[in-house]
Amino acid sequence: MTGQIPRGGAGHDFAAAERHRGPAIPYPGSNNPGAGQWSSQRMSHDCVADYKRFVMTDGEGIRCSLYVSGCPFHCLDCWNASIWDFRAGHPYTSALEEQILKDLSQSYVQGVTFLGGEPLLNTGVLLPLARRIRQQFGHTKDIWCWTGYTWEELQREGESPDKRELLSLVDVLVDGRYVAALRDPLLQFRGSSNQRVLDVPASLSQRSPVLWGRMHDLVRQIPDPTPNLRRSAEGND
Repeated sequence: MTGQIPRGGAGHDFAAAERHRGPAIPYPGSNNPGAGQWSSQRMSHDCVADYKRFVMTDGEGIRCSLYVSGCPFHCLDCWNASIWDFRAGHPYTSALEEQILKDLSQSYVQGVTFLGGEPLLNTGVLLPLARRIRQQFGHTKDIWCWTGYTWEELQREGESPDKRELLSLVDVLVDGRYVAALRDPLLQFRGSSNQRVLDVPASLSQRSPVLWGRMHDLVRQIPDPTPNLRRSAEGND
């Protein structure tokens, strides 16, 4: 496949003739795959768009962030639409993988973050990397992952097993498509209010999505520019 997926309305099934798949989950403004309809094996070209060392925006603590190429969700107003193409960027290399592992060995680095693009459609790159991270660092380094899939979609019967294997190696998952109408700049680690930050080990253990326990969303506050005048008018002097 070329990775070029035709666009359609909410709930449109691009592979209606395929069998042994779960139902598509309608989601306004985005493409909606059936279970197993999209897979890394069929779509990925093992390309990455960017690698950023020692950042503090893509999860908790100081992190190394790998941006994979290719995403067929095509969310309206996507911030990374330039890397929807699975051939965007450049091929992932063993030299880059060694650099990531070297950077992660720094004591001040908390972990690695997988973004994109769609990480769960680039498991040919990310599964071997995640396995090496666990082999080399155990759980002293954490793995975060952003995905356009919802947790419920990833648990559907018929979904490709590589997605679930990668999920089993992840500590924190930010799930769900970006919905421009639900955009909220005060949210931590996500762009729209439908998205969730999930504790993956707890979610797998309880077989239902469990929110990550250290969220600190901001609250919009409008300061009073004239507190003294207001108190005087209310007779509180």
